[in-house]
Formats: sequence, C-alpha cells, structure tokens
Amino acid sequence: MVEVTKADYEYFNGAVRRYETQSSVLISSSRYLNHPVLRELMAQEMLRRNGPDMPNTAYIPEVAQILHDLEDMPEIFRLFETEKQRLPEFRNWLDRKLLSDFKAEDVAHCKPGTLGHMIHDFIANSGFNMDVFFQGMKVDSDYTYYLKERALTHDLEHMVTGFGPNNGGELALIAANIRAAYKYFCPELAAYMNRVSNYLKAKSLMKSNLYYPKAVPIQIEAEERGYAQGRNWKFPLMMLPWRELIDISVEEIREEYGITDAPPPGYWEDSTPYSEDPRFPVEQAQSIAAE
Repeated sequence: MVEVTKADYEYFNGAVRRYETQSSVLISSSRYLNHPVLRELMAQEMLRRNGPDMPNTAYIPEVAQILHDLEDMPEIFRLFETEKQRLPEFRNWLDRKLLSDFKAEDVAHCKPGTLGHMIHDFIANSGFNMDVFFQGMKVDSDYTYYLKERALTHDLEHMVTGFGPNNGGELALIAANIRAAYKYFCPELAAYMNRVSNYLKAKSLMKSNLYYPKAVPIQIEAEERGYAQGRNWKFPLMMLPWRELIDISVEEIREEYGITDAPPPGYWEDSTPYSEDPRFPVEQAQSIAAE
C-alpha cells in the first residue's frame, strides 16, 4: 500500500503558515480562488470524464466570462495603449479595425489553392460557424475589436498553420498562440490574452493524464510543434490582414509570416477519438491508430 509519510508532509508543508480570519466563507489572497463558481467549474472540468451528456466545450463561455469579470480593466486598457506605442503593427491593426467576418459570397471567386478557396469550403461544407464567440458584439473600441477579431480568426489560423480542428490541432494552435504572444507583447498583456487558452490546455492535459493516456503522447507532440511554430511567427496571426490575403496561396502566406513546419492535411485526425468523442469506442480508436 502506498502511503505518504509524516516525513514527506513535514518536508513539503513545514513552512506552511496558518492564518485566521473572521470571514464566514472561504477567502484567500487570490481573487480567482475566492470565486466559488470558478473554483467549482475548474475542478469539474479538470477532473471529469468526457461523456455523451456534456461536450468537452461545455462551460467555456462561463469560465471566460468569470475571468473577464475578474480583470483589472483599467490596467488592461493601459497595457493596450502602451503596446500600441511600442508596436507599430499592433497599432496599425487596431486602427484599421478590419473584421474577418467572411461570408461565402466574399470568397466564392477565389481559385483553388488560395486562402479564400479554403475559407469558402469551410463556410459551405464544414457545418461550423466561424463566428465562434462574442456573437452579436458591437465593435466600438480597440478592445472590443481585439475580442471580436481574435474569435473570428480562430478557424483561419487553423487553415494556415496546418493545425487541424481536432484535439491535437487545437492544442498545437493554443501553444503557438501562447508562444507568439509572449514573444511579441509584454508579459502582462500576453498573460491576459492567454487566460482562457491556458485553462483549456490545462484541463485537456489533466483529463488525458487521468483517463485517456493514449492521447497524451499526441498532445505532447502537438504542444511541442505549436510552441516551435509560434516562436517563428512574424507576429500573432490574429493581426494578419486576412481580407487582403484571400487570393494568395496558403504556401505564400506561410512563407511571408513565418508559419513553419505545418503538418500535412489530416495530421492528428485520430487524436479526437482518443480523448474527446465519447461516442467513439476505444476499440475503434485503437484499430484506426494501428492502420
């Protein structure tokens, strides 16, 4: 029987200091830990299995809203202004406020091999919605533009990075964006921009380590490739002039903006059955991986 010993507790907990409080509820120095709903959701989403009753995307809006509500928004706005002065590409991107809210008719003319053709195929055939978050948001400031455009470009980033819309690809794209943000922005703004991304990465890796170990090697590789690619980006991909690139080939876009080592189409396609599709039998996932 495995048992943690008294010596272990003393070694790791010997410096613990106990504080008393008059509060009748749980309270700490962390505004995140102090939020009861956030505590509950993060514990649930990191420790539960994926099941047919609840998709793996469940409660992302709730967590994102809570994290936003806990932000020091005057400080975030100050960081935006400071970085606009330091980073001309960032300032130009925010000043132009070009939205990548593509409709099928916007890209129907685009030739095969171009970004626009990929966008048209996605809109017409994927069954997904490119307007994935902050639906209905009115863009009336630098900050609301940042929120809306970052959501609109998520699937565009999948297209040009080669990180497909599957479990491995999502983790790779998260890692790439984290790495690119910390390379380009000051740490404080990069941390804000990656609050939700880090939560998504953490819960995915935690659940796989608990329940889906066959998914873990794929996820490790995805993170490694994502970090490596994001380090080479010219700047975060949300800032690309997407509307001006629709008639350009994906290969040319990759070369221009430092998008390196893009996986071939279908890469990591088998990663989702291992960890995120509760309707997919484990035996079937194993047979696919063996082929």
